[in-house]
Amino acid sequence: MTASHARDIAPLLNTLGLEPDGNSTEPTALVTPERLLEVAGELKRQGFMLLDTVGLDYLKYPVPYPARFCVLHNVYHPEDHRRLFLRVYVPQSGELPSLYPVWRSANYLEREVYDLLGVVFEGHPDLRKVLTPDDMEGHPLRKDFPTGETPTLFRDGRFLDPAAFRAGLNGQNSGLTGWRGALRRGDAGQPLPPVMPEGGAK
Repeated sequence: MTASHARDIAPLLNTLGLEPDGNSTEPTALVTPERLLEVAGELKRQGFMLLDTVGLDYLKYPVPYPARFCVLHNVYHPEDHRRLFLRVYVPQSGELPSLYPVWRSANYLEREVYDLLGVVFEGHPDLRKVLTPDDMEGHPLRKDFPTGETPTLFRDGRFLDPAAFRAGLNGQNSGLTGWRGALRRGDAGQPLPPVMPEGGAK
């Protein structure tokens, strides 16, 4: 964190009883899971809103961290433009309190972190996958997730074949979605128009 950032958020951190995270270039505070809801509630009372929530996997980082996973909550004050990141290290249980009771915007943000990293948010009303197929096992943003290609059958009948997908990237009209004949649902036999003419704009 830069010296100017530290000065800007020092009064706020003092009010919240938090320590700055010296390992970050952005204004960041370390929060324990036990205090997360309390801190979030006070920030909301002061006018902050939740903009984003992301998860990090430190498994292959060159320097050790207190835990393998952490979650960063990005909060912002729309009137005075203060921004603060709340860094919460995920305990061995893999669970953190959900911020949904404080900010409804946490709904899809936490679902994404759950889907891609496997962090469970206790108290979330609908913690389901939001990006990956229902039958996919594992969490693809974990550093130990096996990479490779797997044909995928989606719940709605869409089939994605990796080879067809790659082949489709070379042309405008085939293979991009995995639908047979490059059709999307509702297109009833009409091929998709190209996004841009072959060879670029004319």
